[in-house]
Amino acid sequence: MKVREEFTCPLELVHDMIKGKWKPIILWRLRLGPTSLSKLEKDIDGITQKMLLEQLKELLEYGFVEKKTYEGYPLRVEYFLTSDMGMQILEALKIMQHIGIRYLEANGQGSILAEKGIAPE
Repeated sequence: MKVREEFTCPLELVHDMIKGKWKPIILWRLRLGPTSLSKLEKDIDGITQKMLLEQLKELLEYGFVEKKTYEGYPLRVEYFLTSDMGMQILEALKIMQHIGIRYLEANGQGSILAEKGIAPE
């Protein structure tokens, strides 16, 4: 993970922090609360454990996600959004989700929402 030294504006910097196929989806899933690695892997179709770990590592380094390790056997780890940056980026993702819902509805693809179990807002 490397943060650019030069960028046009702070939006470009944040884009670099959450860009890619999986980071926004991981963050969106974490809105539901703390969860284990295996649960995240089950809930996010198509992601491999290796990719999930790589993306979580970057989200941890940027301060969007934290993890808590519990003592005992078997080892248990939970990932969750941070109270500051994690919750703030969630607000932006909610807006993006809303735009996606409206786009699908406006283009006659509302049935996709029902298939995915997403209630229109």
